Amino acid sequence: MVSYRIGGKNGARQKLKEADDLVVVRFTDETGFDGMSLDSDRRTLINNLMLVEAMPEANVKIYRCNPLGEKSAKQVRNAVRKMAGEMDDIKFSGRVLVDDKGVINIYTENIFIKFHDEVTEEACKELIKKHNLEVKKAVKYAKNAFFVTSAEKVGKEIFPLAEELLDLDRVELCHPEIIKQKKYKQQVYPQQWHLTRTTFMSQEVNAHVEVEQAWQHTMGEGIVVAVIDDAIDIDHPEFEGTDKVVHPRDMFSETDNPRPSFPNQSHGTSCAGVVCASGLDKAAGVAPLSTLMPIKLNANLGSMQEADAFVWAADHGADVISCSWGPQDGAWWDPSDPSHTNNVPLPDSTRLAIDYAVTNGRNGKGCIITWAAGNGRENTFFDGYASYEKVLAIAACNDTGKRSVYSDFGREVFCSFPSGDQEYPLFDHPRPITPGIWTTDIQGQAGYNGGSISDNPMVGDAAGNYTATFGGTSSACPGAAGVIALVLSVNPDLNLEGVKDVIRQSCDQIDIDNGNYDTNGHSIYYGYGRINALKAVENALQVVTNV
Repeated sequence: MVSYRIGGKNGARQKLKEADDLVVVRFTDETGFDGMSLDSDRRTLINNLMLVEAMPEANVKIYRCNPLGEKSAKQVRNAVRKMAGEMDDIKFSGRVLVDDKGVINIYTENIFIKFHDEVTEEACKELIKKHNLEVKKAVKYAKNAFFVTSAEKVGKEIFPLAEELLDLDRVELCHPEIIKQKKYKQQVYPQQWHLTRTTFMSQEVNAHVEVEQAWQHTMGEGIVVAVIDDAIDIDHPEFEGTDKVVHPRDMFSETDNPRPSFPNQSHGTSCAGVVCASGLDKAAGVAPLSTLMPIKLNANLGSMQEADAFVWAADHGADVISCSWGPQDGAWWDPSDPSHTNNVPLPDSTRLAIDYAVTNGRNGKGCIITWAAGNGRENTFFDGYASYEKVLAIAACNDTGKRSVYSDFGREVFCSFPSGDQEYPLFDHPRPITPGIWTTDIQGQAGYNGGSISDNPMVGDAAGNYTATFGGTSSACPGAAGVIALVLSVNPDLNLEGVKDVIRQSCDQIDIDNGNYDTNGHSIYYGYGRINALKAVENALQVVTNV
């Protein structure tokens, strides 16, 4: 059992235990074991492993070890580790830690440390050196803050070392860099029904947010929206144009190429389409004339790259930041799933980076950050990312103005935005009218829509460039970000609290009978209600007039 603290000396203690039947392997390239020449004994050992998670951006794979002959799962794990130490194609193989809900945690032997602001830089570096550590990166989003690494291989000893450092008087925050598998908030459309009233398959759909009506005032001109996600196909027709894409970034490779590296990296392209697709071909975003800053973040939760993504967005002119990802959800259809109460805290490194963006972005007015509430039909309280007070947690509602069956709930939910849904008789939840949100997809056969001989309103276009089935709070989050882009386009002087006030006063209370709105007009399912783009823009204009 190992532990660490997030939030400083009095912060919440996180406890992890070693999984006897799991092993993590980092390869020299993406082929993994398949590209290796192995003798029969080693091949037998490898064939006994079951892949449970993969992080292709880092050539890391996690396997479950099954008993083999007289060897227990733990003995098989140790045999794999021993074998890996003898092979040039493997950089590292080690134990895997899990929390009390069984969620995999990987430690990197890096430590995030922040000294109190009054400590001199020289004193900081002296203390780091004294503990046989080296500065891997000095971060700019917090004073006296660094990612450091051990000069020697220390394994799990990184945990007591971080605890020892945190107990020092000069140290304010300190914890190991812990990586968890990131879960993109996608889930289970006629075209663009969320933007205006329309008819789908001969049935009227009237559950939109008056986006088309808001366009009489603005279409998002002059606003930059950063979409932090798995990858974005910036060659898509809806993102083409000299000024449409600015400051693209791949946080892992530190290049300007955010394009997908793998066929399953469709999520970010669809999110980007919901917020700012140009509408030149077959899909318009909520703010079609806003500018896209595509940030590819394939690193998992808690990494250095995660924090750096917010700094990149703030430093390069983002006005709004959309994040449709976070901790893994529990099974929304299973109320007894213990994962529903798996408490995942926001790492101090990421929290401070978000604080940096909210404080320093937009020339001091602060970036506005929207976050997908989650798709586990569970309380946002347990999600340290979506529940953070400086972001706006967005829930999902469906094409009939009711809660999407999977959408997370809680006092942290700020508002809701239309998204896909699905039928579930056990919850007495009816079938939706549409298959989801129509938006951009990776071009061709690689995305959600593999293409067909003709356009299909239930699937997407024939070429495979658009999908009809995007959903979850993943789609709701960039939708709300698009409305905020419209608001800032007519009133760029609004800060975070100003934007929240405008949105709060611009929401339509939906599902009154079941929404359980309190005396302040807040519902744990819909926040202050379903966002209304026309009201929001007109309220923002009214603020300008009053000033």
